[in-house]
Amino acid sequence: MCGRFVITSAPEALRQLFGYIEQPNFPPRYNVAPTQPIPVVLVENGARHFRLMRWGLLPGWVKDPKGFTLLINARSETVLEKPAFKRAIRRRRGLIPADGYYEWKAIDGRKQPFFIHHADGAPLSFAAVFETWIGPNGEELDTVAIVTAAAGEDLASLHDRVPVTISPRDFERWLDCRSDEVDSILPLMTAPRLGEFVWHPVSTRVNRVANDDDQLLLPISAEGMEAEVEAAKPKKSVRKVAAASSDDGQGSLF
Repeated sequence: MCGRFVITSAPEALRQLFGYIEQPNFPPRYNVAPTQPIPVVLVENGARHFRLMRWGLLPGWVKDPKGFTLLINARSETVLEKPAFKRAIRRRRGLIPADGYYEWKAIDGRKQPFFIHHADGAPLSFAAVFETWIGPNGEELDTVAIVTAAAGEDLASLHDRVPVTISPRDFERWLDCRSDEVDSILPLMTAPRLGEFVWHPVSTRVNRVANDDDQLLLPISAEGMEAEVEAAKPKKSVRKVAAASSDDGQGSLF
């Protein structure tokens, strides 16, 4: 799955890579989380555009968002059949620019975060599906979910799911929604090639959405991980006990 990601490349570099018309100027983000607005590249009237959408898809048929599960990911194996995604995958596909993402692995009963990115350091693009939800008062909300696939042999050591990433050579094929035909995009919804991604452990500071700085990307050593484990343990309270006099005049603790 994908529950947090990073976007740090310069806005102009991403504009050149994805080819959208707008020239947005946005700051680097080191801890993007669900429900936040995230960048999405889509095609409208034959041209690529940049839009901000809420991460967490809302199908058009939802009446009350408060009672609907937050859909941040869409499984590639069922995206064509699930009511929440089956229209979007045919008519509303997008790309989400990123520079990496986080995943958590259970180690000795705790969750250790890892930062995952392209081995060559290049930006990546998540496959996405989106919907515009219209509320009872006519309000509109653009929402999006990231498509995921079963992890390959290497990344499966961290988690059994990975975000589907689209190569620049396949951008046009993925974004072309002029037909309901989806056979051409099915081969794109797969895990990355072995060795395409690398990863390293990072601080558990990433667990807090409020933390959003470049220090989150730094590798953490085994000693650093152990220190975080110790710091997270409940602190034992120390009870103050009054000193009692003894025959030798020294205080004693009970």
